[in-house]
Amino acid sequence: MTYILYGDKGSGSAPVEMALAEIGAPVELRAVPLEGDHQLAEQYRRINPMGRVPTLIVPDGTVVTESLAILLTLADRHPEAGLLPAAGDAGRAIALRWMALVAGEFYPCVTRGDYPERFSADPAHAPAIRARAFEMGRDIWRLIEARIEPAPWLLGERFSVADLYLAFLSRWMGGREWTPANCPKVESIARAVAARPRAGPVWAKHI
Repeated sequence: MTYILYGDKGSGSAPVEMALAEIGAPVELRAVPLEGDHQLAEQYRRINPMGRVPTLIVPDGTVVTESLAILLTLADRHPEAGLLPAAGDAGRAIALRWMALVAGEFYPCVTRGDYPERFSADPAHAPAIRARAFEMGRDIWRLIEARIEPAPWLLGERFSVADLYLAFLSRWMGGREWTPANCPKVESIARAVAARPRAGPVWAKHI
């Protein structure tokens, strides 16, 4: 019943690995170094045609890509871990709202910030594309910061996989320095995640 997780240090595989730690599920980690674009290699694209990490292979052989989809799959496969409230619970809707926002709006900014040359045929545009991506990405965190009230978690006293997702992604795009200075509520979730007995050691490995 071992999961297989493809990823790299500091990548989108980190919150997935933290979720697996919270579940207590055995996992085989397979490295796909982003430096050198190993995720674009033909062998890996046979597993994930998009050429991205993470990719999770569940014990029955099902391939799951996209970090949001992977985290929701794990929450559904392991309800005993309590990673999400049950269907119909208002807390579930809140968690999904913020996870979907980060996945749909912040993640594309990260891609443009990391690979600006892919978004224009003119190499001279790359610095401006990267700068704008950082601005737009930080606008997302400002929006989240203005509307959440963690106590200590996104859902109050109830920990969820949304905390793992938001906490780790808040470290991207210079967030290690920017988030503590500009988003203290988001930062409080990150610190709480770092202190968890199971997820915390995985957090420390990836930061």
